[in-house]
Amino acid sequence: MRCTVVCGSNTRVAANDFADKEAIVVSESNPTFTNAVQPLFRERDRKAMKFAFDLGSYEDVKQNAEGILQRLEDGSMPCDGAWSPEQIDVFRRWVAGGMPE
Repeated sequence: MRCTVVCGSNTRVAANDFADKEAIVVSESNPTFTNAVQPLFRERDRKAMKFAFDLGSYEDVKQNAEGILQRLEDGSMPCDGAWSPEQIDVFRRWVAGGMPE
């Protein structure tokens, strides 16, 4: 089932974009950037953060991981709605596991 969520400024995001990503990463016991973390960042997230760093880049995300995690945990990132606890946990486990590529 595909539905649409209306975010601020009437931006539309397909709700199943989140569901698909969550289904992929929740099963990752030892998340890597390529397999678990990178897919969590949507194209719109990458564009929104381009001014600071590239969310599609392993090196950029690794260098900014603590700040990203803090913003994910306080719900201020992404700007159109907080990640699920499961998605945040994947990112947290990736950081705690040494941030493998």
